Amino acid sequence: PGPRVSFFGVRGSTPCSSDRLRRYGGNTSCVVVERDGQTPIVLDMGTGLREYGAVWGNSSPIEAAFLVTHLHWDHVQGLPFFGPVHHPNSKIEIYGPPHDGQELLTSFEGLMQPPYFPIRCDQLPEGIGFTTAWEERIAIGEAKVTTRSVPHTGETNGYRVELDGFVIAYASDHQEPIDDPTKVDAGVLELCDGADIVIHDAQFTRDELEARPDWGHCTPAYALEVAVQAGAKTLCMFHHDPWHDDETVDELLAECREEARDRGMQNVIAAAEGETIQLGD
Repeated sequence: PGPRVSFFGVRGSTPCSSDRLRRYGGNTSCVVVERDGQTPIVLDMGTGLREYGAVWGNSSPIEAAFLVTHLHWDHVQGLPFFGPVHHPNSKIEIYGPPHDGQELLTSFEGLMQPPYFPIRCDQLPEGIGFTTAWEERIAIGEAKVTTRSVPHTGETNGYRVELDGFVIAYASDHQEPIDDPTKVDAGVLELCDGADIVIHDAQFTRDELEARPDWGHCTPAYALEVAVQAGAKTLCMFHHDPWHDDETVDELLAECREEARDRGMQNVIAAAEGETIQLGD
């Protein structure tokens, strides 16, 4: 079998909780790519990262790579709540984009400091490192990772993870072009080219996009456009809006699947917290 893709947080913008969100979950972005003998690769550090820490073992050390798309709260606020990050023997390298020419570590030093938070970056164990990554390729164990910029609000990375002949593409936040819904950024197509699974922003309905045209997100129809143009095998709708309850996500998924069948794409799913996809099955 190939790598496992596990969803610990699938929500966008802000964590949320209610009975109406029970099936898809309310934690923000965190997806983990694992395979026995391979360094775990964690895509984003939203509030779902706390759940991954509990599964790993909060009092256990970990050696892992974290790939951060951008520095909005819903993608970074899980870091200090990830139990293993505080273990003195943990080794975690955190990769992410710069912000206005500022290195990744400098951005996190601004995020993690009083009065906003009691723990500073320099209080984390020595094995926790921060590396600015922008438009480059990175080797993480046997995995090959490609970073490309994705249109959003501010510098934002998308990631392509290649491992054991499988490809996972991740574009959690992506601005849909308002003037041309068939136009896809060349870097995004490179990330998603022939991917086994594309985990992609699908936050807004068409009406929501029209009301918030510059908020940096897209519709399920545009996520499908990206996947079809890239020749991907599976589209995974992700970054669900906090106001979209389970029934709303179900409806958006059904609509997207119907359009996908018309366009010759068979596999469309909606990310749900707690689920794992085993590639190669």
